[in-house]
This record gives sequence, C-alpha cells and structure tokens, in this order.
Amino acid sequence: MTQTPPAWLRPLVDAAPRLKVPPQLRPGPDARPAAVLILFGDGTDGPDVLLTERAATLSAHAGQPAFPGGRIDPEDDGPVDAALREAWEEAGVQRAGVDVLTTMPELYLPHSRHRVTPVVGWWREPSEVAPGHPGEVATVARVPISDLTDPTNRLTVRHPSGLRMGPAFRVGGMLVWGFTAGLLTQVLQAGGWDRPWDAGHVEDLPPEVLDLASRG
Repeated sequence: MTQTPPAWLRPLVDAAPRLKVPPQLRPGPDARPAAVLILFGDGTDGPDVLLTERAATLSAHAGQPAFPGGRIDPEDDGPVDAALREAWEEAGVQRAGVDVLTTMPELYLPHSRHRVTPVVGWWREPSEVAPGHPGEVATVARVPISDLTDPTNRLTVRHPSGLRMGPAFRVGGMLVWGFTAGLLTQVLQAGGWDRPWDAGHVEDLPPEVLDLASRG
C-alpha cells in the first residue's frame, strides 16, 4: 500500500482504519466476505470518486448506485485483490493504475448478509471506463466530490410507510441511497470535505426505486 497519496486525501487515509462501526453494522458470524473499491481521482471537475449503477435486471440491489465491488472469491488474495478485480470487471479500471491507500473496517450489509471491506484507492493513472457487464452494470460515472458535498444535492430518504432510511445524494443523474450513501457520508466526514446540509429535507423513495429494491 502506498504511503504517498495526494495531500487532499491524507486526512481520509489517516482516519479510515480507525472509523467506528455502529453496532447494527458490525458483521455477524454468518456474513459472507465482500469488498468494494472507493476509487478517488483527479477529474476534469476536480477530485472525484467512481460510482456504478447496477443493472435493473439483477435479482439483488437492482438499479442501485454502488462502488465497484462484490463477493470475495476463493481465487482472490483477500479484499484488496477482490476489489481491484471487480473494478476491472464492472468498469474497466486497470489495476496497474491504482494505488491502494488503506482499508476501512468491515461493514455489515444485512440485505445480502455480506461483510464488506471498503478499500480506498488513488487513481494514479486513470483508464477509460465503461460498463463491463451490461447485464450487471448499467452506468459508470466519475462523480466530483464537490457535487457530493453540495448541500443542494443532499437529502434524507424515507419509505412511504414513514420510516426514514438515511442520507442520499442526487449526483450524476443518479439517486444514491442505502449502504453506498451511508458509506459516502462517512467518507466525506472522515476526509474533512463535508459541508452543512439540511438533513430535515426528507423525500419518499420513488416507487420505481422501491420496486427494484424489493427484488433482492
């Protein structure tokens, strides 16, 4: 793992391994290992992070924005290897151009019973990206951090039943919510990039989003 990230990433790299995991997100003994790649780069609109949108035809997490990632296969050499493999398969990210900076504590994804290791990377030599598996990935987007921290792009989402489901972002033509939005919120805070926003701005999840989410 490199120890020379860009200066703007150093606060996150220093804080990431020590982030506290809420009790409800601590993996249980039956959780299956998985990993995601939180890949930062310098884009045309400043520092950015890579997100994908899962295909609407999937049986689990259909249509949801996410970080590249997935289950750790027996052939993978741990979470870092799995995260880099998945980023190549899903988005065409060349692993030779990525410096892995650190990993974050495991988080539990109860919907699919996975224990997810977030892997933080620096896109030293960006490659062209595009959906690698049309049946799995619908969209690949480099989302500027400035868009994520813009208060006008942030909201709290609610189930029509009235249950609040956590923070969300409207960026890159996507509604980012759920596990990915929670992890992004944690990353923005740890990196020192977070800006005040109105958590009282609450909207119901659109019916089409709920329909896709209910499949898994």
